Amino acid sequence: MNIRGKFVTLRAMEEEDQELLREMVNDPDIEKMVGGYSFPISKSQQNNWFNNNVNNQNNIRLIIETEEDGAVGFANIVNIDWKNRSAFHGIKIANKKFGSRGIGTDTVMAVMRYAFEELQLNRLDGTIIKYNEPSRKLYCDKCGWKVEGIKRKSVFKQNDYHDELIVGILKEEYEELIKLNNYWSN
Repeated sequence: MNIRGKFVTLRAMEEEDQELLREMVNDPDIEKMVGGYSFPISKSQQNNWFNNNVNNQNNIRLIIETEEDGAVGFANIVNIDWKNRSAFHGIKIANKKFGSRGIGTDTVMAVMRYAFEELQLNRLDGTIIKYNEPSRKLYCDKCGWKVEGIKRKSVFKQNDYHDELIVGILKEEYEELIKLNNYWSN
């Protein structure tokens, strides 16, 4: 089953997507904007990661596509806690040329709709490096997420420690957002 936004499609990862994913992990401009390790990844390492993660029901990893551009990025719903109905979510867009076109907003909205309306989750969590203003605007200003806390100097990037915003959204907040912005009616 593919997940559809207004104009993005979120679909399962395929073997042919591995080069796109590897390029995103190896792109220093993308990696400086997200938490986690920044090690160069080989084709073999990428393929091993794919093979170890493709059939995990607690970690849903999706490719973002548009009709115009094909595969443009990656979205996930991971660390799903089925008892407490929560999960962690994040996205990566492969190229700056895809920015400012609403791809990020449509992706996050589609992920929320799937998480809350299909998976019956009650909350989604995320983290944003404090200097990543485009992600803060996407999640908090456009998609209704709330900053719930700050982990001080918890991410080491570019030879310095940076604060990390802890963000989240509840199902009821998503439902209120949809009532206010009529996102799926437009």
